[in-house]
Amino acid sequence: MPLKMMEAGVKRKIVKIGGKEKTRRFLESLGFVEGAEVSVVSELGGNMIVNVKNSRVAIDSSLAGWIMV
Repeated sequence: MPLKMMEAGVKRKIVKIGGKEKTRRFLESLGFVEGAEVSVVSELGGNMIVNVKNSRVAIDSSLAGWIMV
């Protein structure tokens, strides 16, 4: 399931990062790597605040669609 479909407060592991190579590298630089635990803190207007590797990161729904949990 894509990250953008997750409910707030639920923890899951990242199983795959999709998209073009540039997109995957950008997401990896933010801490979104396979096997990392991720949870949604909040969602507002298509933007999400996500907890990954003990950091909070804000991403939009198009990027969240490439992250499979």
